[in-house]
Amino acid sequence: MNINRPFLVELVTAAALILAPFLLPYLGFSPSTINRILIWGLFGIGFDILFGYTGLLSFGQSAFYGTGGMVAAYLLTETSFSYVMAAIVIGATVAGVVGYVIGQIALRRTGIYFAMITVAIAEVFFFVEFNPLSAYTGGENGLPGVPTPVFDLGFKVLEFNTDWTMYTFLAFWYFVGIVIALRIVRSPVGAILSAIRDNPLRAAALGHNIHGYKLTAFVVAAVYAGFAGGLLGVMQGFMPPEAFMFDTSGQVLMQTAIGGAGTLFGPLVGATVWLYLSDFFQNTLHLGATWKLVLGVVFVLLVCFLRRGMVGAIVDLYRLTGSRSKESIETAVESALHNPAAIEPMPARQRGGTLAPGPILQAHGLTKRYGGLAANSDIDFAVNPGEIRGIIGPNGAGKSTFFKMLTCEIAPSSGRIMFEGRDITRMGVSEVCQLGLTKSYQINQLFDRLTVRRNLTIAALGDARGTFRLDLFKSLHSVPGLNEQVERTAALVNLTTRLDRPVSELAYGEKRRLEIGLALATSPSLLLLDEPLAGMSPRERVETVALLKSIARGRTMIVIDHDMDSLFELVEKVTVLQEGRVLVEGIPREIKTNAKVQEAYLGGVHGEMA
Repeated sequence: MNINRPFLVELVTAAALILAPFLLPYLGFSPSTINRILIWGLFGIGFDILFGYTGLLSFGQSAFYGTGGMVAAYLLTETSFSYVMAAIVIGATVAGVVGYVIGQIALRRTGIYFAMITVAIAEVFFFVEFNPLSAYTGGENGLPGVPTPVFDLGFKVLEFNTDWTMYTFLAFWYFVGIVIALRIVRSPVGAILSAIRDNPLRAAALGHNIHGYKLTAFVVAAVYAGFAGGLLGVMQGFMPPEAFMFDTSGQVLMQTAIGGAGTLFGPLVGATVWLYLSDFFQNTLHLGATWKLVLGVVFVLLVCFLRRGMVGAIVDLYRLTGSRSKESIETAVESALHNPAAIEPMPARQRGGTLAPGPILQAHGLTKRYGGLAANSDIDFAVNPGEIRGIIGPNGAGKSTFFKMLTCEIAPSSGRIMFEGRDITRMGVSEVCQLGLTKSYQINQLFDRLTVRRNLTIAALGDARGTFRLDLFKSLHSVPGLNEQVERTAALVNLTTRLDRPVSELAYGEKRRLEIGLALATSPSLLLLDEPLAGMSPRERVETVALLKSIARGRTMIVIDHDMDSLFELVEKVTVLQEGRVLVEGIPREIKTNAKVQEAYLGGVHGEMA
């Protein structure tokens, strides 16, 4: 979205909602179908935030849809409560609370296991509604007699008791729902949700509490579902038990896929196609029960040929026609080559507190066992502030496992790790990143579906906001110092001209620099680099070594690499690992001529290492 036209999407949406009742009837849509489309579209907005933006596939949304609707309907039909909108809001709130409780359980698992838990939840709610709570929900009969909303403005009474007046009511709340959702996905929370969708492990390594943000998306989706369920009862004058059925969860998923996941408007477009074809097959073609089979075939065809859905295809077409030519981009890249040493590096952020004297990082007796196999054994290791330390060793020496323990990606079997005088042995990777210790990865761990700018923004947000913050309605561009951090990091790693390109379009060397940039954007005081030169051409290696020298100023670094010449040029001291233990430590000149090192690498062939 163009930040110079921040409300363009909202204005277009409002115009479309105003025009819809005048245009859609000419296309064969009945007023009741149009109203159902709005409810499904609102229901789908929350699901799209959960699935399209966060990457969590839930089959349990019917539980929240039914809960919100039944609570609102019960208040309005079985009690003396007469405030329709208040009942709908209460129902949505109850759905959100239920979503929070269920999310705490379901989000303990990922992938297919998470999806299966949500399936079980949907079935449990369906059973409870039809049996133990049937006295409150009406069981298979549902709750009839739900009143339509009436607003007394003093000078005029607004009643929504016809199809078209009900459309006005539903369109207003759909517009409110889409505006809120747009604010959420444009916020820092929205940016982190998209990072979790693409690469949750890297999002955690950049200092974000991914469980907290997943739970946030889960609760938001539950609230949207509960609110839509309440509107369903009001629209129909009856809260149906079918709202709890697994089929409801399946429909919102298929509608979102048809329209386009990760677009917010996809569910509305998908619902339009789904309900129109449903009515057409049943009422016009009189297919009977066969309509579901035909509609299923249509769904498969749409998903196969429009992999990002209908809205996604339109967005892709717009970006394609509005993008610069490849030739102009390549020219810009070539003209951007520079000396990274000329750019002032970003200082490590001061986290507060007084640093303890002595080494910035110490490991005592660090050991990691996998069953009977010891990947690392009794390692003592220390790095002083401002030092550039190299770690080398033959393949299988335990270097990567050692790095993972230092950054708390895996817990040691025994031993202790101290960082800036604090014991971090049992901390998580997000916590130590917030303390100022982070790493780049041997195999690129990027957010491939996002742009370079968004990748660096996600990294910088961890530095600017901490592990978790619910600034759901704050503009991403209003975070203090965020844009400056991103621009400065991009300049340092020579990616300024590529900021608005998707990561998938970068060359390998550019991706390696971005990998380093992600770690650098967190403003670490201790930066660990796992084979930063791996797979690079000779020219790229020279440029990257110059980059590493530049960013090392005022920062402590530990580097693993197999390129001995480049590593020895860069570091001040070298630690050699062999078979999970420290073999020897010394300055590069000593390591080159050390007989033990030559034995480890060359099997006893002596002489100076190349």
